[in-house]
Order: sequence, then structure tokens, then C-alpha cells
Amino acid sequence: MWAIQDQFFLLTLSGMPRAAKSAAKESAAAVPAAHLRPEGLAFLRALARNNDREWFTPRKAIFEAELKEPMLAIIRKVTEAMTSFAPSHVRPAEKCLFRIYRDTRFSNNKLPYKTHVAAWWSHQGLEKTSGAGYYFHISAKDVVVAAGAYMPEKDQLASIRHWLLDHHAEFRKLLQKPAVRRTFTEFEGNALTRPPKGFCRDHPAMDLVQCRQWGLSATLPVAAALEAGFAAALIRYFRLAAPVVDALNTPIAAALAPRRKVLFGLK
Repeated sequence: MWAIQDQFFLLTLSGMPRAAKSAAKESAAAVPAAHLRPEGLAFLRALARNNDREWFTPRKAIFEAELKEPMLAIIRKVTEAMTSFAPSHVRPAEKCLFRIYRDTRFSNNKLPYKTHVAAWWSHQGLEKTSGAGYYFHISAKDVVVAAGAYMPEKDQLASIRHWLLDHHAEFRKLLQKPAVRRTFTEFEGNALTRPPKGFCRDHPAMDLVQCRQWGLSATLPVAAALEAGFAAALIRYFRLAAPVVDALNTPIAAALAPRRKVLFGLK
């Protein structure tokens, strides 16, 4: 279907005067759809085979038209819906979109570009990759949707672990909801082999406390990114995962809240 539409668009342009062609192209690009076109996936496949600056630089405009701008359109549509179920995660689209460029400073892998495009909605006031939030990425092979605390910083990690000591039962209920279990799998957790220092080995929350990440993920076929309802599908996933994200951010927010000063022994 997409190939037929693209061919029709090109055939239509071929019969227009040059000025009209330019106007039509600008109009088509002005409001990108909130999903990818096949050309975007083709670019990701080609990038995986040609991951170097000599190939990417002359094709940067294609990347921006077929991947960056559609991703921003997807993010804006999802963010608009988040006002009803995750208002603390509403951020400008440009702040949610990850750069295509890899940070190779401390990596043995010196390939300059990622072979996927991704977005992350962090909690307001938290660093971009910390706390609990919402994430998705599109590669040439699949779409991954995730929500939770993936790489919490040291203090946030401790806050979540101590919170779980008293709230593990309610947190398990969130993870075990039938709709959640049908839709997601839990993060593997990157668990420690023994309890963290200062935690009792026999505590009933220990399997959760030993984790270093908590959350939910789902893998979709890459064709999902081409569908007109792609942003709506992401919204459904994120809305379902919102109670888990809120639970994980509860102890982090409490730890960051400014403490009230004590005056003459009174609060």
C-alpha cells in the first residue's frame, strides 16, 4: 500500500510545473505523519550496512525527513495524550528524542551512529536517563516499547529498594494485573547475586530489592511503525504501564523533596 501511494505521489509531481512541485513537496513535509514511511526503515537498514560519516553526511537531509521529523510528530502526539495519565512526564518533543549519534568516548565500538531511533520521557526534574519513565525505539528489525526505571542513579536505586521493603506487595499487584501480563514482560532486572549491603536476606521483598532495574517491555513487529495508528498504540501501552512508573517514581520524588527547616524544635 505504501509503495503504491509513493509511486502515485511521484507520478503526480512529474506533471507539475517546477514551482508547483516545490510547493507540493514543502506542503507534504510541513506536517509529517505520526508514523514512519517505508523509506525510513530503508534508511535504517542502509545505515546498518554503511555506519560511517562518509555515507551519512550527504544523506543527512533524508534522515531528517524520513526519521527525525516523523519521530518528533509521534512524540508530540504521545505527549499530548500524556497530559491525562502522565502529566509529570510532559516535555518538549526535542527533549525526548535521542540523538542518532553514538557517544564513543568510552566505548571500544567506534561506529558513529545508532541503528535505531528512540525517545524517552523522563519525570520532570530528573536527569534524562534516570528515574522511571517511558521509552520506545524503532530499528529496522522491530519496535521496542518500555516503561520503568532502567538505569536509576545510585541514590535513586537506594530509594526504590527501601520503598520496596514496605510496598513490595502492592508493587507486585501492579505487575500481576491481567492486562499488564498479557501485554508486557517484566525487565529481567539485572539482579545482584546477593542482597545489597544493609538489607536482610530473609525479607519477602528480597527478589525485588536485588534488582537494579524495574519495569515492563514489549516487542512489536517493525511494520507497526508504519501504521497510521502507531502513536495511538504507544499511548495504549504507556497508559497501561503508568501505575508502575508512578510507583517507582514515588520514593525518588520523596527523596528529592526539600526538607522543612526546624525552628526552635518545631516543624
